[in-house]
Amino acid sequence: MADVFTVLANDHAEVKRMLTELEAGSADASEASVQGEEGRRRRAAMVERLIIEESKHEAVEEEYFWPAVRELVEDGDRLADHAVEQEQSAKEALDELMRLEAGDRRFEELLANLITDGRAHIAYEETTVWPALRRVIGDERAERLGERLERAKRLAPTRPHPHTPPKPGVLKTAGPAVAAADRVRDKITGRGRT
Repeated sequence: MADVFTVLANDHAEVKRMLTELEAGSADASEASVQGEEGRRRRAAMVERLIIEESKHEAVEEEYFWPAVRELVEDGDRLADHAVEQEQSAKEALDELMRLEAGDRRFEELLANLITDGRAHIAYEETTVWPALRRVIGDERAERLGERLERAKRLAPTRPHPHTPPKPGVLKTAGPAVAAADRVRDKITGRGRT
């Protein structure tokens, strides 16, 4: 079973790959004549995939990872508060991106900021938070936490919910219903199939 750091590292690697791909397409996205309708559709599908993966990732971090950091790390509240603030900002940007068209100026500006902020958030977790948690978490607990994250991601919301408080109790209570509603909406609309 993968420990918490392996699970999160795999998520981060996938997100970084998506960010790089989206960034590479940014130059073409601003010129509709270069990109064309098919290019905009591909770009919209990539952003949709990013929104789905980030929504699941952040939901399970807020439900399980950040509470562990708060409990185990000496300065855990400060570290978690900063990260959750970054995640909240990302959820607001992802929520807005869902309502915009790929190639639109606001879409591209928001996406460019999200790419920059996303990389900064990942770096913060990997270089500041993870080393602090590694020093205090045992192997068995790290594996149990990784297992919880993996299990929770399968049932996590697929859309950002910036107005849902990032509190573990709220997420554990409301999360399953919100996630079920997201999945029904996804099925009806065909979202996430591309």
